[in-house]
Amino acid sequence: MSARSLKATLGAACSALVLLLAAPGSASAATGQFRYTYTTAQGYEAVGFLNNPAGGECINLRGPASEPGSVSRAPKNRTDATATVFLDADCQGDTYYTLPPGAGAGDRLLLRSVVFS
Repeated sequence: MSARSLKATLGAACSALVLLLAAPGSASAATGQFRYTYTTAQGYEAVGFLNNPAGGECINLRGPASEPGSVSRAPKNRTDATATVFLDADCQGDTYYTLPPGAGAGDRLLLRSVVFS
């Protein structure tokens, strides 16, 4: 192999590596736990949690999904990602609130779904 063809091959390989590293990967998981409070069908208070939730995917919270009309409340974002909580299911609607990593909110903040950045 000549020096010229070796140089061209090496240049192409380096270019391919740069493109591979620059391409966006799949959404990563948030590290940590997201907690929230909800009321069961029997009227008991319960704590729901998401461990290391996937990033970029909408998650409907337990409680609201099984009991239409009910809502969760008091979220605590103990992950390393920003959590955007929505009053509506499927991360829809104009009513949402952003919780940075480590932040939480009280019982007045109602939610049905969450997505992590």
